[in-house]
Amino acid sequence: MSFGDKVIGTNHVLPTRGAARYTGGLWVGKYLKTVTYQEVTDAGSQALLGRLCGRAARVELFEGHARSGDVRAAKAAGDELPWAVRA
Repeated sequence: MSFGDKVIGTNHVLPTRGAARYTGGLWVGKYLKTVTYQEVTDAGSQALLGRLCGRAARVELFEGHARSGDVRAAKAAGDELPWAVRA
């Protein structure tokens, strides 16, 4: 029981108030923050995803997100940025 409580990760403490129906007992993972990330290393894929992002975001009226996708496509494949101010 000591190992389970202190060093192995499993624990005999069970959730209360009916929560045991949908979640397990207390374990070390309950105290960890999960951080995820994605990386696209291929320029062609970056351009394609940037264009798709721009279109999808505009459908939802998220212009800032759309421009972010546009910029990624421009950096990866030289796409033009029609909304950019030209000097």
